Amino acid sequence: MDFLALFVSLPTRQSAGRMRVWRALRALGCASLRDGVFLLPDLPEHAAALTQIAEDVRAGQGSADLYRLGGRDERQQGEIVALFDRSAEYASLIESMADVGAGDAKALRGLRRDLAALVAIDYFPGEARRQAEAALAVLEAAASGEPSATSGWIRRLASADFSGRTWATRKDLWVDRMASAWLIRRFIDRKAKFLWLDNPKKCPKAALGFDFDGATFTHVGGRVTFEVLAASFGLDSDPALARIAAIIHCIDVGGVPVAEAAGIEAVLAGARAAAPNDDKLLSEASRVLDNLYKGYQQEQPHD
Repeated sequence: MDFLALFVSLPTRQSAGRMRVWRALRALGCASLRDGVFLLPDLPEHAAALTQIAEDVRAGQGSADLYRLGGRDERQQGEIVALFDRSAEYASLIESMADVGAGDAKALRGLRRDLAALVAIDYFPGEARRQAEAALAVLEAAASGEPSATSGWIRRLASADFSGRTWATRKDLWVDRMASAWLIRRFIDRKAKFLWLDNPKKCPKAALGFDFDGATFTHVGGRVTFEVLAASFGLDSDPALARIAAIIHCIDVGGVPVAEAAGIEAVLAGARAAAPNDDKLLSEASRVLDNLYKGYQQEQPHD
């Protein structure tokens, strides 16, 4: 894909004009290549909008030129696309959803409007957009009393019905399977036994599969297996677990950035490299997640 590049320069004294131009560029969702250079995907409607802005700049005694450009290679093209990343904006929107009650119709309409505006300028959508859409769908479904098709319907289960079971997942554990196994043994089934499968298609019928196609518990809509398990057993209202879930989601499938994710990923990768087998790996990962959970619990306000 090629991009349109608007080179803009306005006299310093034109502070009002600079602000007007900046607002117009921001409304279009332009990325900034450097000071005074703004990018949009090369589309006819973008060309028309940027041409109009260029004319306004010249009318204000500034200079403006519109060019077409593209990356010289795949790496550079990727760097240009990355300038349009909206993950931080989706993260802010999701954060604001946490303060909205399901019965607040006005706030829900405002969130839907804000999400639509962000989607309109998200030219390279990814996991962060899906997370935001799924989070809003959950709120809207709660308000209507109906399950959400976007996020997927997750049936509420009682952990007492899952005591002493055998749970199975793919061997060579990584973050979602590690964290899910920890969640199962820590909060759902303290007597859980685990099978690490060479081939998920050969999962024993008596075992509860997780995190593979066709498993009892696996990804649903925009949620990874850890999030699905938490929601299934009513654990998603625990603020400390919710923070861990955000980290697991970020490491596993990307999307909304989480500050701690890179550090936790490095620690778990080190544990994986050092562990001789999946049982030892789960033991080490569980210590990491136990400490993380305790730390997040301590950060919660107390009455």
